[in-house]
Amino acid sequence: MSRYLVTGCAGFVGSHVVESLLRRGHDVLGVDAFTDYYKREVKESNIERSQKDASFSIVEADLARDSIAPLLDDIDGIFHLAAQPGVRGSWGDTFAVYLRDNVLATQRLFEAAARSGVRIVFASTSSVYGNAESYPTHEEMLPRPVSPYGVTKLACESLARTYAECFGLQAIVLRYFTVYGPRQRPDMAFARIISALLGETPFHLYGTGEQSRDFTYVGDAVEATIAGMDSGTAGRIYNVGGGSETTLTEVIGLCERLAGRGLDVRYEPAAPGDVRRTAADTSLIRSELGWTPRMSLEEGLAEQLAAAQARMGIAFGG
Repeated sequence: MSRYLVTGCAGFVGSHVVESLLRRGHDVLGVDAFTDYYKREVKESNIERSQKDASFSIVEADLARDSIAPLLDDIDGIFHLAAQPGVRGSWGDTFAVYLRDNVLATQRLFEAAARSGVRIVFASTSSVYGNAESYPTHEEMLPRPVSPYGVTKLACESLARTYAECFGLQAIVLRYFTVYGPRQRPDMAFARIISALLGETPFHLYGTGEQSRDFTYVGDAVEATIAGMDSGTAGRIYNVGGGSETTLTEVIGLCERLAGRGLDVRYEPAAPGDVRRTAADTSLIRSELGWTPRMSLEEGLAEQLAAAQARMGIAFGG
């Protein structure tokens, strides 16, 4: 049994990581700033089940401001999942928030982890690749982010490397490719599609719908994240992709079929920083960590739809 710190523990992926660690018999200290990116009550509901477990405790803290050293007492490893997310919101004046909550918060956590000798898994993103030179995209390809959000996450990767070289930080970087599933953030496409289907409201699609993504089910992403802690090579970057590259138009059709009703799609101009395509080369994580995605896109979407129905008390066809 180990004791782990999970930052962003009340978020989408973080709350699932917490639950998985608890199921494995570990103690978990969660930290979350409960920023106003989306409603606090949604985040609190994410960890409602975990808070009933005596092996879980939570501290509300701001990693960019509050003291971090006390959080690392008796900690065996850190899962750093806290971040200001989102491509569209990272332009303009709000970029200062991304600098603070992504770059500064991560630098302070890396500093503390290096001093304490604690191993850390850092959640990065496929957004660092931008419009990649080739597909599927492997980890050695030159990162060329096309959004300020992607720039901040790439800066955090550089900080991990810098602290490793100068202070011996044991850091593993995971580049997630569009994670989906139950509890997905309300601003993400699948959550908005399902919400529109449930509420019979319009869905605003940015772009033509022909942009494609390598979608990764949250359970598979969690397994990769914990495998990174257990057996990842310090200093290594691993792609975490579900192998389900699909266009948004195809996703909408699949959701309509699962829900048994049509979606009122309203087309909007493509958002700045929205890449044309993502597709992960996952041969490195498969060979080194023995990880492989298990959930098909249709099965994963059905799980997300069922979870949303249960939360909202809505049944299709009734």
